[in-house]
Amino acid sequence: MPSDLSPEERKEAVDSLRRYLDEELEVEMSDFQTGFLLDFFLKEIGPFPYNRGVENAKSFFMARAEDLGGICVEEPLTHWKSSGGSNQVRRKPGY
Repeated sequence: MPSDLSPEERKEAVDSLRRYLDEELEVEMSDFQTGFLLDFFLKEIGPFPYNRGVENAKSFFMARAEDLGGICVEEPLTHWKSSGGSNQVRRKPGY
């Protein structure tokens, strides 16, 4: 699981976590200690939301792929039709 944070993201996360610990739990920690706690959270807890996000994305794309023929269909042999929609793409309602 990719858990690398940019230096800016890491600083913001450490600052936020440190503020939370100080204001909500009345626990004082150095940036160094808070960084270790952040690393622990990312490694131990981070995979839960990460994996859920991957599963949600997989489900989303699988549902779209299953109905691909119904989502976007181009009608063949439309040149001689008088309706004027010769090369129009017909989309399934709701997409």
